[in-house]
Amino acid sequence: MTNQNPTLVFLAGIGNSGPEHWQRQWFEREADRAVWVEHSSWDEPVAATWVKELDEALAAVPGPKAVVAHSLGCTLLAEWARARAGSPAPADVTAAFLVAAPDVAGENFPTQAEGFATDAYALPLPFPSVVVASEDDPYGSLEHAENAARQLGARLHNVGGLGHINASSGLGEWSEGWQLFQDALKA
Repeated sequence: MTNQNPTLVFLAGIGNSGPEHWQRQWFEREADRAVWVEHSSWDEPVAATWVKELDEALAAVPGPKAVVAHSLGCTLLAEWARARAGSPAPADVTAAFLVAAPDVAGENFPTQAEGFATDAYALPLPFPSVVVASEDDPYGSLEHAENAARQLGARLHNVGGLGHINASSGLGEWSEGWQLFQDALKA
């Protein structure tokens, strides 16, 4: 994932990431080179709308971009890449860090999220990526994460038992995750 100071594009999941979430803390720390993708509805996401909003946000940012996605943001990036399949270097996205990718077909997938494909992770991403998974994520098993990483052409990193790797996991700024992200960018 070699990148020279890319703009960091943050994709949060359903409900958005609040101030206690590592993702929001990373964004605030890197605000001079970061973009937070906003959505018209955080609590009732519609896949087609979120894909359109992501496409518009990426088009508004010049130069190389590295995506930092959490939860449904991971699914969103996969859906966006699939919608753009065949485009050369879509929107200058050069890398993706996908944390806690949910299983759209899983029993805990939010029912208020509409239109997200159960095979969202079926096509390889056209840029290097890492899938970060927890062994006890209620929204996606480790087996799901392994399959998603394989299908996306991504490397998998198992962080052990950190739940959904969110604010409830009590990670704070999650310095280990930041180092993993930095290592992935340099690889």
